[in-house]
Amino acid sequence: MVRPTHVTFAADSFSVELSDGRVLSVPLAWFPRLLHATPEQREKLTLSTRGLHWEDLDEDISVEGLLAGRGDATRLKSSAA
Repeated sequence: MVRPTHVTFAADSFSVELSDGRVLSVPLAWFPRLLHATPEQREKLTLSTRGLHWEDLDEDISVEGLLAGRGDATRLKSSAA
């Protein structure tokens, strides 16, 4: 199972290093909670075998979802309306 090993943030994106050597770069716009969070809030995350978790932001991002190119489901629902 591929798992995240490290996360870094830029002004408008974040990168997730995976255990198999791949690095995924993801726009913060895909995840509004992260987009509007402070740098300190973004850095306060937990890595697990399945993905990324921000307790204070109530945000969970799975590696599976990132690999499939999926953003925040609430963002997708609101843009489809």
